Amino acid sequence: MAIEQIKMPQLGESVTEGTISKWLVSVGDKVNKYDPLAEVMTDKVNAEVPSSFEGVIKELIAAEGDTLAVGEVILTIEVGRNGIEDPNPAEAKGRETKQEEVKAGGEAPEAEQTNKTRYSPAVLKISRENNIDLARVKGTGAGGRITRKDLLRLLESGNIPKAGENQAVSQPTAAEVDERMEAQAAQPVRPATPAPVIVPVTPGDIEIPVNGVRKAIAANMLRSKHEAPHAWMMMEVDATSLVEYRNSIKDDFKKTEGFNLTFFAFFVKAVAQALKEFPQINSMWAGDKIIQKKEINLNIAVATDDALFVPVIRNADEKTIKGIAREITELAVKVRKGQLKSEDMQGGTFTVNNTGSFGSVQSMGIINYPQAAILQVESIVKRPVVMNNGMIAVRDMVNLCMSLDHRVLDGLICGRFLQRVKEILENTSKATTSIY
Repeated sequence: MAIEQIKMPQLGESVTEGTISKWLVSVGDKVNKYDPLAEVMTDKVNAEVPSSFEGVIKELIAAEGDTLAVGEVILTIEVGRNGIEDPNPAEAKGRETKQEEVKAGGEAPEAEQTNKTRYSPAVLKISRENNIDLARVKGTGAGGRITRKDLLRLLESGNIPKAGENQAVSQPTAAEVDERMEAQAAQPVRPATPAPVIVPVTPGDIEIPVNGVRKAIAANMLRSKHEAPHAWMMMEVDATSLVEYRNSIKDDFKKTEGFNLTFFAFFVKAVAQALKEFPQINSMWAGDKIIQKKEINLNIAVATDDALFVPVIRNADEKTIKGIAREITELAVKVRKGQLKSEDMQGGTFTVNNTGSFGSVQSMGIINYPQAAILQVESIVKRPVVMNNGMIAVRDMVNLCMSLDHRVLDGLICGRFLQRVKEILENTSKATTSIY
């Protein structure tokens, strides 16, 4: 018999931690390989963590609602019990011998000792923000590894080992000073950690805990605003021909295809086509370089009562308006049924937000980091417009509002991009545009 560990997996790009939203097993349960063990909420998506082994659940390390860093142990499984064979008996025997040596008071194996100096992103973040000397912290994780909970307990106790305390200070050489100054100059400027917000609570007030989804949204939006210098522009589009075309075919389309043909599908297709012609917009900031993405994968915003999700339409430039409409419908259904998976959220290169569905006519979106821009499609409204011949006519007008990362893009290229989207939309009609 041997004890195996299941750790918090990496469930998305730039994800550093996850929250156990629901355990699907209990201590003593027998599980097969790939059986789901828990539902984890991270980076705006729910995902199931599968078992890597066949065995019996030994211990649930975390409770429901606990947030753990990627790589931290969430449960242990006993393999080789009740006729369940360990997949590698020789390794299992070696592990058991090591465990017995440690229990007997011996030193932990050298491989486990190295865990003490391997820190998760969450541990490094907390230590930097609070000036904690990790070399003087005793870890309770596997092999003496310092966990996020260890640091939180220290902060609660107030007994924090500060970096530099009770240590001899040596004067750096001139070369070391130059090296440190160069390293500091290369680091992005970050604001000081704000003091805790104290809000008085009076009778009748409702306290709402911040869950994992809201924390992930807050962290990503804060990072985007702190690191990306936002600029903003808006362009007005006459969507009269588009509205007439879509309204003339929507009923037959619904009967034939079984799902709605929304205005948003036309906007997404126009954006994908313009991105193909202006690939600079389809870029990301990567510190010392800009990555111009080949694939055009569009994040679209789908809201529930308490959260906002941004699933991806992959290779949107290769899809028809009908194909995009179908994918929008399928992704919206997944979100509202809680069936969205982490892979549905990954790989986006540009975000299109349908703020018009709420009646908004003008907004300034926060860029979906590390993308270079986000486009807000506002509500289509009837307005009096002065035409080229000087006459006034009532037209269906819509505002396209674009936020851009000024490190990557400038107003010239973004203006040309929006002009192209405007041109495509204003020339959408039965005579010029096929939805298939």
